[in-house]
Amino acid sequence: MTNSPKEHSGFETDVLIIGSGIAGAVTALQLANSGLGVTLVTRAVKPEESNTFYAQGGIVYRAHEDSRELLTEDILRAGAGYCNPRAVEIIAAEGPALAREILIDKVKVPFDRSENDELSLVREGGHSVNRIVHATDATGRAIEIALLKSLETRSNVRLLTGHTAVDLLTPAHHSSDRLKIYDPLSCVGAYLLDQEGGAVVRCLARKTVLATGGIGQIFLRTTNPSGARGDGVAMAYRAGARVINSEFVQFHPTTFYQPNAPSFLISEAVRGAGARLVDADGNTFMEKYSPEWKDLAPRDVVSRSIHQEMLSKDIPNVYLDLRSYIQKDKIKELFPSIGEQCSLYGIDIATDLVPVVPAAHYFCGGVWVDERGRSSITSLYAVGEVSCTGLHGANRLASTSLLEGLVWGVRAAEDIVRTIGDAPDPAGYEIPLWEDTGTLIADPALISQDMSVLKHIMWNYVGLVRTTRRLGRAIRELRHLESEIESFYRAVRLTDELIGLRNAVRTSLIVALAAWENKSSVGCHYRV
Repeated sequence: MTNSPKEHSGFETDVLIIGSGIAGAVTALQLANSGLGVTLVTRAVKPEESNTFYAQGGIVYRAHEDSRELLTEDILRAGAGYCNPRAVEIIAAEGPALAREILIDKVKVPFDRSENDELSLVREGGHSVNRIVHATDATGRAIEIALLKSLETRSNVRLLTGHTAVDLLTPAHHSSDRLKIYDPLSCVGAYLLDQEGGAVVRCLARKTVLATGGIGQIFLRTTNPSGARGDGVAMAYRAGARVINSEFVQFHPTTFYQPNAPSFLISEAVRGAGARLVDADGNTFMEKYSPEWKDLAPRDVVSRSIHQEMLSKDIPNVYLDLRSYIQKDKIKELFPSIGEQCSLYGIDIATDLVPVVPAAHYFCGGVWVDERGRSSITSLYAVGEVSCTGLHGANRLASTSLLEGLVWGVRAAEDIVRTIGDAPDPAGYEIPLWEDTGTLIADPALISQDMSVLKHIMWNYVGLVRTTRRLGRAIRELRHLESEIESFYRAVRLTDELIGLRNAVRTSLIVALAAWENKSSVGCHYRV
């Protein structure tokens, strides 16, 4: 893997991949193995910075007593009848084998093992058997580092860190030949902002892959890292791609809560290991809301149950009780990263109750793609959380997201290898170099204020529980905010933060409008 010199005009590549989490990295690895030239771009300074890196719980594998049919049933149940049957069939048939082939055998992810060297399998909410493989409580980190190490050995992979995608290039929108507007929509690369130098680079590609992750940062509380602000969804939407199921934003039931502390994830594996949700007096409550599943009910049920407890008792949070249900030495063995993070805020997870609240966690909707990761725009693919294969339906089953990124990363790469010879040379589309029309310097205080306003609108009006009045107000306020932001965007020089703000407000409107249109409560979309 090579770092590119600073090109201040433009360059070409066989395949442009935007995003370096499991979906983007697997796609890049498979393409590199086929001999294609790959440019892997991330807005982060460190390539491992991604939603994948922060995934704690694990990835679906297969237990001895497991079967395709059983996994299919669990996914369909969690998805509340909205799952795409073909996507579920693909993940159940191919997922566990690809996890073995790529993650375990090829890149050597150090998953936890038992004393007899068998993979340690755990259970998470919504699963009927123990089928989750993990690397303590930092599974995503282990997967991400292993994939990047493997990519480092590929000389045909160019890595661009600190580069933010500004917009996708489509001949219909960007070609100097205005007659291209009559052609079917196609993608031929992207404009990329070099954050360090400030220049916008034109990258032309025969195939482009969006792997930009989630949208959690459009909400006030989220488990997602700073880059998860809907960049890929917004860019694809502006380019004319179909975006679906956007009302289905999954809130994780248990994120750490303290005033002025970050909302980091407390993995579902904690409850899988036996911990219970309790009030300040140690009383359990999930049996009131889900007598069958209790604390291991699907995430939307647990999140709304916590929300109801907080409302009915007028309390700011509930608690996770590990100390009463898991042996102390087991707590430290299973959850070292969570323990370390909580200790920074004075909480010992082995002896104290852990304060938690729900937070935005996973986007079940996204850019519509088929079973090969192809979007509705020719030569544009989407893989991972930015995409919507239909696998998750109205509510994602725990630990299926990493597996989806793996499976569709492989499938997209296979399709690209098979079809890239038919893709025309993008240089023939007469896409001009970037012309910077902004003359003013962006005021970071204004960007920060607008982002804060946006997050509060989404949290209060388009959050865990939605009403017609709240959604109507959100749409009105977001439309006004987007108009202001677009005017600001045209007048100033680009920065990563400004690009993110523009994408965040567009993604927020996509989510709010989808929630408005869906009048029924289903899965993680709950209307009162």
